[in-house]
Amino acid sequence: MQQVLAERFLPRRSALVDVSLIVLGSLFVAAMAQLSIPLQPVPVTGQTFAVLLVGMVLGSRRGALALAAYLGEGLAGLPVFAEAKSGIATILGPTGGYLIGFIAAAWLVGLLAERGFDRSLFKTLVAMVVGNLVIYAFGLAWLSTFPFVSGLIGEAGLLSLGMFPFLIGDALKAALAALLLPGAWKFMGKG
Repeated sequence: MQQVLAERFLPRRSALVDVSLIVLGSLFVAAMAQLSIPLQPVPVTGQTFAVLLVGMVLGSRRGALALAAYLGEGLAGLPVFAEAKSGIATILGPTGGYLIGFIAAAWLVGLLAERGFDRSLFKTLVAMVVGNLVIYAFGLAWLSTFPFVSGLIGEAGLLSLGMFPFLIGDALKAALAALLLPGAWKFMGKG
């Protein structure tokens, strides 16, 4: 296992440092969730960029915990979800699968970062694509259970609601992360 960026930046680890990184990661996702283009039933947001970046910067364990904290904050009533929403209704609504998928995606890309996938443009891009696929898998599986989706024409209808509107934005966010992360390693020294 290799260091992730958070460990390179803060080499002295303690429980306080870990908790602080987890909370900061959750707040970054919350802030990026507010960058939103309202679409129905799922808005376009900056969340996926933040989720995958947090996972890669913090690593698998802290990244997944940051996203679990984010969901906990929203369940507790803090307006951290897209469009300043919160509560169980949001988790049980059409976006719930994506939100749950954030935890798995952050864990997976964090694991890839621990294996050095955040140090080159190509590998970071691969990690971002894989992370997005995890989010889509959770999101589409959950979205397919809603009655308004069953009236659409098969899988194409589901994809037209829950994936196709996001592909260009997700590709741009993945490209940005693929530039940022290896650039940050270069700046800090790969050590």
